[in-house]
Amino acid sequence: MRYVLNGEGAGTIFVIDEKTGDLHVTRSLDRESKPSYVLKAQAVNRQTGYPLEPETEFIVKVHDINDNEPKFERDTFLATVPEMSEVGE
Repeated sequence: MRYVLNGEGAGTIFVIDEKTGDLHVTRSLDRESKPSYVLKAQAVNRQTGYPLEPETEFIVKVHDINDNEPKFERDTFLATVPEMSEVGE
C-alpha cells in the first residue's frame, strides 16, 4: 500500500510519506496570503495502482501568529478617560 496526495499545494507545499501517510509541510505558511488549503489523500495498492479506499478530502486551516508586531510612533502615550464614560468614548 502507498498513500497519494492531491489538491492545493500537494507535492510542493505539502508532501505525504508514501509508506506511512504522514503529512509534512515544506515551508512556513502565512495566513494572510492563504488561510486554508483543500487536500485529498488516498491509499492505493502499490502493485496495481488501484484505490484501497475512497479518496478523503480534508482542509488544512492556517492559524496566525503575530509575525507583524505593532510599531508605535512614540514610546509613551498619555490619555484620560472621564469616569463613567460609555464604551467607545
